[in-house]
Amino acid sequence: MNVPFYQLDAFTDRPFGGNPAAVCLLDNWLPDESLQTIAAENNLSETAYLVPEGEGWEIRWFTPTAEADLCGHATLASAGVVFRHLAPEADRVLFRSRHSGELPVTRDGDVLYLDFPAWQPREVEVTDEMAAVLGERPVAAVMTRDLYAIFEDAGTVRSLSPDLDRIASDYDFGVGVTAPGTEQDADVDFVSRFFAPGVGIPEDPVTGSAHSTLTPYWAERLGKPAMRARQVSERGGELQVELRGDRVMIGGRVVEVIQGTLMLG
Repeated sequence: MNVPFYQLDAFTDRPFGGNPAAVCLLDNWLPDESLQTIAAENNLSETAYLVPEGEGWEIRWFTPTAEADLCGHATLASAGVVFRHLAPEADRVLFRSRHSGELPVTRDGDVLYLDFPAWQPREVEVTDEMAAVLGERPVAAVMTRDLYAIFEDAGTVRSLSPDLDRIASDYDFGVGVTAPGTEQDADVDFVSRFFAPGVGIPEDPVTGSAHSTLTPYWAERLGKPAMRARQVSERGGELQVELRGDRVMIGGRVVEVIQGTLMLG
């Protein structure tokens, strides 16, 4: 069985920046064990699988060790494959996910916009354990699917060296850290990083789904619905985000770097 395979860098305009994702095109679903094995072989933070469904595609995402309920960068990469190779005349593609509903993606020039759910964060107590895990004490913390620790400046977020073993053991999926754009990041509204070692992602280069939480949080705090964001991982990534009621628009570019065939025997 041969499977068309693509690898794209998401939330960047240059090869080898942003977050790499694999996209596999299937006619029908393979067993979950096969999907997980392929994702482990790819060893990227996410592998996306697409199966045609009506006028759109059903989508699933796998880390090297687990299935994810929502993934931004691999959805952006999947849309890049559809727009480049499957429906080049289209300006909108509809993905249907098992856990997060319908996820439209539109394009405006070379920028693709995810239409994702907005996750309203609730404030939680900053604890000594939280400070020990992160290596610095945040000024605040909020929770949705994941914990997000808030810091006063972007420099602190850039310098953090969290205890990944403790994150893997103490948190269900991952931990995000964020701060307003300051110092060398004063050209953006806020910055972030995201760690999910428990599902095979020590540090995610750019986490689109995190902005389902970060966008509502910073929109309220800064008093503006449309913002520029930067994920300050080693590879780094740029995002354009906007809060629209119970949805968030998350925009970015993708660069295709690999095209080939998976030969499954």
